[in-house]
Amino acid sequence: MPRYFTLREARAALPAVGRDIREAVLAKTRYQQAESALHDLGQRILMRGGVMVDTVKAEAWKKQRESGAQTLKTTLGRIENLGVVVKDLDVGLIDFPTLYKGHEVYLCWRMDEADIDFWHGTDEGFAGRKLIDSEFLSHHSGDQ
Repeated sequence: MPRYFTLREARAALPAVGRDIREAVLAKTRYQQAESALHDLGQRILMRGGVMVDTVKAEAWKKQRESGAQTLKTTLGRIENLGVVVKDLDVGLIDFPTLYKGHEVYLCWRMDEADIDFWHGTDEGFAGRKLIDSEFLSHHSGDQ
């Protein structure tokens, strides 16, 4: 059963969730860099028949990949355990489920934004974001 946040609750959670999503985005980037480097290394090994393999460098890339994967798993777990929905790790986009006029919608935040200023329906996504206004504030709620 999802957790529903009030805007105040989502804003209170934002410093910790923001740190976690930034850490997850960085971990994903580090993981992808290592994965790409290991793929390239594998291609070079195939082309050269395994001659002159830099095992120290290969192990370093493997450790970076494993570290990135573990950090990603840990930070995403913390975010999701709070009831926050991760939408896009490329831009650090997350949604806080809330209720508006009795229907589930999302308070929407991207890691380059200073505050939670937008919401959208569950079927609208980022492109359907609307500015949080007095109408929304007077008709939204969190868990009862």
